[in-house]
Amino acid sequence: MKIDSLGIALLCYFASMCWLGAATSSDDRPNLIFIMTDDHGTGALSCYGSKINQTPNLDRIAQQGMRFDHCFVTTSLCAPSRASMLTGTYPHINGQVDIGGNFFDGTQPTFPNLMQKNGYQTAVIGKWHLHSLPVGFDHYSVLDGQGTYFDPKFIHQTPDGPVWQNTKGYSTDIITDKSLKWLEQRDKTKPFVLLCHYKSPHYNWKPHERYADMFVEDLPEPDTFNNQYDGPEAVRFKAQVENAHEFFKIKEWVEDMPQGLSEEEQKKWNYQRFMKDYLRCIAAVDDNVGRLLDYLDKNGLTENTIVVYTSDNGMLQGEHGQIDKQLMQEESIHIPFLIQYPKEIAAGSTTKDFLLNIDFAPTFLDFAGIQIPQEMQGVSAREVLKGKTPKDWQISFYYQYYAHYKRTASLWGVRTVDWKLINYYRDGEAPAQQLFDLKNDPDEVQNLINDKKYASIKTELEEMVRAYREEYGLTDELLDEIYAKPSKVVSMSKARKQIKQLHQEIDANTKRLNER
Repeated sequence: MKIDSLGIALLCYFASMCWLGAATSSDDRPNLIFIMTDDHGTGALSCYGSKINQTPNLDRIAQQGMRFDHCFVTTSLCAPSRASMLTGTYPHINGQVDIGGNFFDGTQPTFPNLMQKNGYQTAVIGKWHLHSLPVGFDHYSVLDGQGTYFDPKFIHQTPDGPVWQNTKGYSTDIITDKSLKWLEQRDKTKPFVLLCHYKSPHYNWKPHERYADMFVEDLPEPDTFNNQYDGPEAVRFKAQVENAHEFFKIKEWVEDMPQGLSEEEQKKWNYQRFMKDYLRCIAAVDDNVGRLLDYLDKNGLTENTIVVYTSDNGMLQGEHGQIDKQLMQEESIHIPFLIQYPKEIAAGSTTKDFLLNIDFAPTFLDFAGIQIPQEMQGVSAREVLKGKTPKDWQISFYYQYYAHYKRTASLWGVRTVDWKLINYYRDGEAPAQQLFDLKNDPDEVQNLINDKKYASIKTELEEMVRAYREEYGLTDELLDEIYAKPSKVVSMSKARKQIKQLHQEIDANTKRLNER
């Protein structure tokens, strides 16, 4: 059969189209496993220099990728920080200014729902803590509220709607089991996004018995354990978080505490109890992260999967005599950020460039080749991850915490490479400030706010606060509205009603399922 030049051209064309279709039929965009814990401060990871505990599997991510030495949250509180990570925006934009003030609106642009719309298979397993049901996920199985360490109850997605799912065992193990099951059963023709979110090491620190023999000897107290601030700012600081010996009146601790201890001895006893159980909980996280990494290695997924480990907040671990977050001290706002992706990120690399929780979403979208929405206030760190810091990369950031209890103060301020300004305010009390020289006083012991030598620094930082508020749309009118009503979206009473209605819906779905 004779084929003319036109026929040859057509054959070549169709052959090229077939080749192109075959080349693009499998989506080779990177997968993403976003692992997050709750309240894991950098002081409790060996890859960040901890001298009291070892985290070999978390260290694997650092060894195989990059460790950020200056990753921060813009609000050190669970729900607001999680919402900022999802949306790339500050709480006053995404609506989650509090831990219980409203249902999170999952229909706004988030990295999971944008990735789902662009062909990714998505799942969230573990702690959600945003009250509303997850949106933008092909599968979810999330803890009810804070969740429990043992025998946790999940809100589990089914074709007939969300149902209660009771489980037996230790939550950190169960969340990993669920994650591995989903990875195994997913549609393997699509790239995937898995949010594996552990409850641990959040209060009330219940380690598995297999870790009971860890940390038997007394642990060293931090250098600033007995540091107390002077002046009016000390009142605000103490109002923000109760002293360790007063704050953690856990029933078992009160029952176990030896009788006749002085106030100082009680503080020391509580510190040892807290730190040992806290670190034992982290040991379970580390072991389970190892299970996830081993799965990727075994199934040939490591090369094309971005693995991120972080926490929704930092955690004061006895520094300044405190145990908690919320504050703007380094231990509270500083979070671990470990990331591996062999195709682009050099193994064993580190950076001191600033990274914020609002930068996570833009970064993930950038890797996925998805356009970053203009409303996202964070920026992609992809070039930083390649070791190429942009000339205009951020060297400061704005922090905002809205008081959600009467005993606490509202906080705001700025943190630069070398300086930090913190403002405290509570109704009916005079404002207070702290100014720290981070270069010469990294432990934030000496407040310089009243030292005239630093008056110009103070003025410059206060101007930065005003500039950031203007840039982010945090007007005085909006602040007044938020302070007057802890959530600018709905009232606490309405949120409780919404949660009750959601639980009633889940109850009904569960009952129907059990009756079949």
